[in-house]
Amino acid sequence: MTATAELIELLVERNLRIAVAESLTGGMLAAELISVPGASAVVLGGVVAYNTELKKTLLGVDTAVLNVHGAVHPDVASQMAVHVRELCTVGEVPAEIGVSTTGVAGPDPQDGCDVGTVFVGISITGDVRVLSLALDGDRESIRRQVVELAISEVHARLLEQ
Repeated sequence: MTATAELIELLVERNLRIAVAESLTGGMLAAELISVPGASAVVLGGVVAYNTELKKTLLGVDTAVLNVHGAVHPDVASQMAVHVRELCTVGEVPAEIGVSTTGVAGPDPQDGCDVGTVFVGISITGDVRVLSLALDGDRESIRRQVVELAISEVHARLLEQ
């Protein structure tokens, strides 16, 4: 069984719903999650906010954080993960889990950050954590690694609970 299938199975068992807010992965995380049959029971949806302005207007990321640090920052990942849970409210109940990805896949640095600098935000109910990554590889490799690591980290976090 793949790591993604294991995560979906665990979400189904625990009756938890997940939503994603993606930047550098551009929808790859959502696509990976919904590749598993039965994912519709737990995957609510997501937002691809590739443009920095959309992180503010659509995902509610604090303008001051974006102005001072740019889009590649742990606070941005944290706020994206929290706000996507609220955006993906169904039946007046927000998603229990929000996952976000922001960073630099390359080929050039961005916001003073090197290629491979990535932040994955994970919000599970009231607990928000950010995974800071320094990845190697080309653009596509970095994006794939982020998807794999995000899925693995959500799974691990759920097993801690």
